[in-house]
Amino acid sequence: MIVSQRNSMRLAAVATLGALLVGTAGTAMAAAPTAPAATPTAATPTAAATISAKPSVTTVQAWQLFRVTGTTTGLTAGSTVTLQQRQHGAWVTLPASVHTARNGSYSLGVKLGIKGQNELRIVSGSVASPVFAVTVR
Repeated sequence: MIVSQRNSMRLAAVATLGALLVGTAGTAMAAAPTAPAATPTAATPTAAATISAKPSVTTVQAWQLFRVTGTTTGLTAGSTVTLQQRQHGAWVTLPASVHTARNGSYSLGVKLGIKGQNELRIVSGSVASPVFAVTVR
């Protein structure tokens, strides 16, 4: 009899918790679309956001590591900045990104394999740095 009472109490507790979780999830989903964003994020920079970028070298061998450093203003600390390369007239996002420091600075290690002059820029959301070039030999 003790075992059945214990199981009954467990089932009642599980049912109550399940009902609370379902109720909470439904409330959160209903409230999510109408809730305004409280603070800007990396994807929503302020109107005066800027990114600077400077490569450590202007000429490298193929797949040789170099760094791109710079600072951001108007972006949230910890925002992700990503390297883009112009290929056939379009900007292509490369698998090279890093989070900014508290003061907005960043340092990104880069290796390029396309020989010739590579036009590059750093982006975060809709904000882009001025274009800079690195020649790969």
